[in-house]
Amino acid sequence: MGEAFIHKLIGIFILFLALRYQSIYWKDIGFAPTQIGKSIVLGLGLGILVFIPAYGIEFVAQYVSRNTPSLELYVTSYGIEENIGNQTALKFYLFCIVGNIINVVMEEGVFRGLFLRVAEQKYSFLRATVISSVLFGLWHIAAPMRSFLDGQMELLPTCIAMLSLVLMSGLMGAKLCLLTKICGNLWVPMADHFLNNTIINILHITSISGVDELQVVRIAMAQTLSFIIVLILYWRTKANKKVTFPI
Repeated sequence: MGEAFIHKLIGIFILFLALRYQSIYWKDIGFAPTQIGKSIVLGLGLGILVFIPAYGIEFVAQYVSRNTPSLELYVTSYGIEENIGNQTALKFYLFCIVGNIINVVMEEGVFRGLFLRVAEQKYSFLRATVISSVLFGLWHIAAPMRSFLDGQMELLPTCIAMLSLVLMSGLMGAKLCLLTKICGNLWVPMADHFLNNTIINILHITSISGVDELQVVRIAMAQTLSFIIVLILYWRTKANKKVTFPI
């Protein structure tokens, strides 16, 4: 409840205050009132497109290893070393969906909305993307740091987890910045981000040796493939010549 709702709702409130202070409207950072449905479908489609081969490769790898893999639907919260919990009641699916919606509104609004707009007032889009993506990567070191402070992880695994999260989150952040530039709104990156987080929470590969053992590899494969697709679209659509948030 604290991390999925309270923490992110406070973030949205701080974003609201920051926009008021800067005299910026929500539409000016990508919450455009047009083409919402189409943009959400595009974002969800991109997420599905890259996770199908990612899950498929992991499933085949487990099958070749004779681990008798299977796909299972249940709700967990994502942990650094393993997923936590195993819930199948409808309320937990709703909790997961609503929590992830709040999360993407907050994170996309801050990192791809506010930060990109403010950074582009002084720097080029690519430099603004680097700034936003580095900050987005650093944003994710809190989870392993908390596990270390709580005595759940040793120092070396904590450092490795922090580095891997910074790299993966930074890559994902750069891709979401490019998507924002291509589409001129936050609905597409929000939908893609939502699909990424939600599918990790509800669709799992179980085997006789464990659950989601290659989850980090699966996420890395999906996000790398997604980044390549979006980068190609960025150059094919000549998005570098577009205004990030058209009025």
